[in-house]
Amino acid sequence: MDSELFSQALNQHPGFRIVACAASVKDVLDAVRTTSVGVALISTALEDGPLSGVLALRQMHEICPGVKGVILSEGTEAHLIVSVFRAGARGVFCLKKDGVEKLCRCVEQVNEGQIWASSPQLLQVLNALSQSAPLRIVDANGTQLLTKREEDVARLVMKGLTNRGIAHELNLSEHTIRNNLFRIFDKLGISTRVELALYAVTAPVRDSPMARMDRADSEARSLPLGQRSFVQ
Repeated sequence: MDSELFSQALNQHPGFRIVACAASVKDVLDAVRTTSVGVALISTALEDGPLSGVLALRQMHEICPGVKGVILSEGTEAHLIVSVFRAGARGVFCLKKDGVEKLCRCVEQVNEGQIWASSPQLLQVLNALSQSAPLRIVDANGTQLLTKREEDVARLVMKGLTNRGIAHELNLSEHTIRNNLFRIFDKLGISTRVELALYAVTAPVRDSPMARMDRADSEARSLPLGQRSFVQ
C-alpha cells in the first residue's frame, strides 16, 4: 500500500516516471536487472524482514552500481545510517519527518549526483570514519563467531554470489564452500543464504555496545567520497 501511494504521488511530478515497484529483495534485483532505473527508493523493511531493504541495496549496488539508491527509513540510529551508506546508498530519507514534496527534492538531488543526508547523519558517518575496525559477526558478548574463512564466505554471500562464484573468488572448491556454509548456518542458527545476509546486516542491533561501535566504524569506510553533499 505504501509503495502504491508513493508511486501515485511521485508520478504527479513532471520529471519522474515510476518504472517498477518491488516488495522483496528478489523483486528489487529483478527490477534493476530488467528495467532502466535512475533512482531506486528502497524501504528498510521489505517482505524479507525488518532490515532486508539494506540487503537489497547492497546487492543492487553490486550488480547495478549505476543505479542510485535512497533508503526510506523511519529511524536515525547511527549504526543504521552508517550501514546504508556502506551498502552504497546515495541518500537516506526519513519518512516520519519529511513529506512527499521533500522526497521529490531528494530524488532530484540524488539523480544529479549529490548525496542526500542531514547534518546529524553526516556527523554520524564522519565520527565512524575517524575510527577503523574489521567487520565482525559476533554474539551478544562481542565474541567472534566465525573464522576468517567463514567471514570471507559470508561476505561474498551478502554480495549475492553463488557457491561457484564464491569458490572462484576464494580459489576453493564448491564442496569446500558448501561445508563452510553448513558450519556458518549451524553456528548462527539459520538455514538459508537470505537469513545469513540479513543476520550480517542486522548484527549491530544484537551486538554489545563495543561491538556496535566497531561495526559502525567499519561500515562507514565505503561511504562514497569525493562527491558533492546536499545537506537538508
